[in-house]
Amino acid sequence: MPSPNEILAELKKVKYPGFTRDIVSFGIIKDIEVAYAGVTIVLAAPSAKPEVLHQIAEEVKQAVGAMPGVPAVEVRLEAPPAEAQPRPQPTMARKSIAGVSHIVAVASGKGGVGKSTVAVNLALAMKALGWRVGLMDADVYGPSIAMMVGAQQAVSVTPERRIIPLERFGIRYVSMALFINDETAVIWRGPMVTKLETEFLFNVEWGELDCLVLDLPPGTGDAQLTITQRVELAGGVVVTTPQEIALIDVKRGVEMFREVNVPVIGVVENMSYYLCGKCGKRHEIFSHGGGARYAAELGVPFLGELPIVRELREGGDTASPIVAVNPGHAISGAFKQIAAKVIESIGAARN
Repeated sequence: MPSPNEILAELKKVKYPGFTRDIVSFGIIKDIEVAYAGVTIVLAAPSAKPEVLHQIAEEVKQAVGAMPGVPAVEVRLEAPPAEAQPRPQPTMARKSIAGVSHIVAVASGKGGVGKSTVAVNLALAMKALGWRVGLMDADVYGPSIAMMVGAQQAVSVTPERRIIPLERFGIRYVSMALFINDETAVIWRGPMVTKLETEFLFNVEWGELDCLVLDLPPGTGDAQLTITQRVELAGGVVVTTPQEIALIDVKRGVEMFREVNVPVIGVVENMSYYLCGKCGKRHEIFSHGGGARYAAELGVPFLGELPIVRELREGGDTASPIVAVNPGHAISGAFKQIAAKVIESIGAARN
């Protein structure tokens, strides 16, 4: 009879359906029991669809059953405890923002996936579809919205000490970068970050907006949870790239919204492929289609895929976002399609 470690090594050869990674690295194997009568494998995959679990169970049976000395194999599916209990409720009362009809948060489970680029161009695409839109940079430590949109003037305040947002390309925006220079490092503890985020939410003269887009910090820490628990959100958009190492973080982003009872509008796959400007051919540098597969696994909508194009990067570096300065570009059209799905999802008529 093989040992549990030998069985685990064999199970590393079983790939998760639709991925090149194995089920062990995905954390599917909860326990391995070896007894005289046979081997029992306990699986724990709370987010997988029943048909996916069935396929995994069958492949596990075949893999372990083919090992020398195994008389029988039993596969058990362990239901996650969280599913049997109601999700935790927010610990603080959520507030609305005067004059703002809907608030959408753009998040990512990790940095480097182009979340801010998506947030900026999504806001501009919603504006292009006729909505009055604001944009708030909630990333205190690494603010980038001001550079991407352009800080043309200093921020001012009203006599009541309320912040007046800047406006460019028809959208209003605020960012920590408007209050510090490029060389200043923000070295703040959690309570100070929370206070600033609260100021940006509730002490800004946003005016009448159909939607306020929040560019959340990457990850799923205190700053993100504080915002999602403090303000009434119409929903969240999770940004990822196609690599499997990034897709693991999609689940974290989706679960963050679910844990605080915020609807998940959907998943956007950024850097989905490279579109060659010379030959026009499509090159899938970081794999492809992972965002759609993982969205399906988690039971959330897939909003669309965005290619890697030079103009998108250049627009972010020069405060000339592509949706605003080149609305006829193919990627601008892709952003508008995603924006239309977001608008449809929050189901709101323009005021």
